[in-house]
Amino acid sequence: MRIRISHETAYTYEPAARSIIQILRLTPRSFEGQHVVRWRISTDVDCILRQSEDSLGNIVHSFSHPGPIERIGVIAEGEVETFDSVGVVRGAVEPLPPEIYLRAAHLAEANGALRKFAEDAAGDKSEALERLHPLMAAIHETMTFDPAPTLSTTTAAEAFALRRGVCQDFAHIFIACSRWLGIPSRYVSGYLVRPDGASQNAGHAWAESYVPVLGWVAFDAANDTCTDEHYVRVAVGFDYQSAAPVRGARAGFGNETLDVSLSIAPAQWQGQSQSQSQG
Repeated sequence: MRIRISHETAYTYEPAARSIIQILRLTPRSFEGQHVVRWRISTDVDCILRQSEDSLGNIVHSFSHPGPIERIGVIAEGEVETFDSVGVVRGAVEPLPPEIYLRAAHLAEANGALRKFAEDAAGDKSEALERLHPLMAAIHETMTFDPAPTLSTTTAAEAFALRRGVCQDFAHIFIACSRWLGIPSRYVSGYLVRPDGASQNAGHAWAESYVPVLGWVAFDAANDTCTDEHYVRVAVGFDYQSAAPVRGARAGFGNETLDVSLSIAPAQWQGQSQSQSQG
């Protein structure tokens, strides 16, 4: 499936910020499950985008602006060809051994309730894959998808106590539980083409766990499925904080307003819509 993506993030500062620094993890990489046909990162202010690679293998762009600045927009856009690999991730850049992803992370740490939940879901199964599928199903059944009660700083334990959350919370709970079971797991940020073509105002998040013989396998507990050609993988991290699409800081006081515009669809859908509108 060829997927066309346009993702604009705009920050407005009132009063104007004295200066800003932004770090972007908005660029996907090619591997066996996806091929990046074209991709472009741009801003609507005069600055230099510097590209690098972080310790986890993500492509990173960074920039700064001295200000004063009232608004800045960042646009990530392009096309990615995806393939159904039934969740198995092969050929990705892997600078670190899988065991590093057993390390605790603030947003994806298991408390007593999550440890018991993980053990109950896994049951008496000993193989990693046999434990991960029931865990994903249990999280999907227990949690209700609801963006209202959580924030980007909500921990897995807090979301689990609410029994509600967004895809980020489902991923953090899955990661916390699977790490408690001794299975290396990590957070993934990216995009999802919804089968109904509905509009979206945010990217998507899921988890990957390391399974002997297979390697990394992707689990989307929010949708109770392993990833397929509808998913575009962008960045990985120990939790949301190390894989966030945009992170930064500003100098100055006042309010910061975030506005996101996101279009994700198979290229043929967009072509059909244009033809219909022209007819």
